[in-house]
Amino acid sequence: MISVKRLGHATLTTPDIDRQIAYYTEVVGLTLIARSRDRAYLACKMGLEAIALEPGKANALSRISFQIAPGSDLGEAARALGKDGVKAERRSDISPGIAEALVFTDPKGTLVEIFSDYEFAKDDGTTAGIMPIKLGHVAYRVDDVQKTVKFYCDVLSFRVSDWRTDTFAFLRCNTDHHTVNFVYDAEPQLHHIAFEVKDWAEIQRAAETLARHDIHLVWGPGRHIIGHNIAIYHRNWDKVRVEFFCEMDQMKDEALGYFDPRPWHQDRPQRPKVWGPDTLRNYWGYGSERVIRGYQTVE
Repeated sequence: MISVKRLGHATLTTPDIDRQIAYYTEVVGLTLIARSRDRAYLACKMGLEAIALEPGKANALSRISFQIAPGSDLGEAARALGKDGVKAERRSDISPGIAEALVFTDPKGTLVEIFSDYEFAKDDGTTAGIMPIKLGHVAYRVDDVQKTVKFYCDVLSFRVSDWRTDTFAFLRCNTDHHTVNFVYDAEPQLHHIAFEVKDWAEIQRAAETLARHDIHLVWGPGRHIIGHNIAIYHRNWDKVRVEFFCEMDQMKDEALGYFDPRPWHQDRPQRPKVWGPDTLRNYWGYGSERVIRGYQTVE
């Protein structure tokens, strides 16, 4: 078993790379750090790579990368994966910041790139768009949630933060409440990607930035109950559902087993648990009066 420390970047396919580069640089506020004819890489201003783009259909995730401890021996990591029945291939030049990685396929068919060492992207000195801190999490619809969760926990050392019934799982690999989400759907597909901003004021600025680009919110602002992050959602020009969030629950100490106490928690302390089917999706905000089935009603 290997131990993932953080989410790296997500690779999305698109029929129009130039248009998506414009969205991610001008609206989201990422920096284009490398571009070839059929691939582009974008990083947050803090230096963390966030998005890679390659040709393909709209609104699809083809790859996802995760970092293990810096300095880790990828050969040992490959052997650990092999003991779990996972065949990994060693590849180089994954991205501008990732020289080497182990690549394998997860149960939902997505290529996973595991890397140990990372070179931060340089600050280009520009300011534009929303400028999030990092890519915070990726959510995916899967036809077997239990199988996918077991793989991510048993093979990659993720921990379950919460369940909503047995159809929606929230998994963490560090202090953040969730880094990946898996929700049941008969047709596997990307659910959403999420960027973290520094505070509630930045959520408001993000909403206004989207409005200036004639992009309307499809959900929010509101405070989720599971994870308790304040969030807004929109769909970009490829129909990818994109979330901006802040104030997500943090588990500062795994030994304590509860999330950092917050005034809006319903439980004292707030521990990982299974939330019932009547759990509202928002504590307050748009749509808080309705219950959902694995967030399926979000357009």
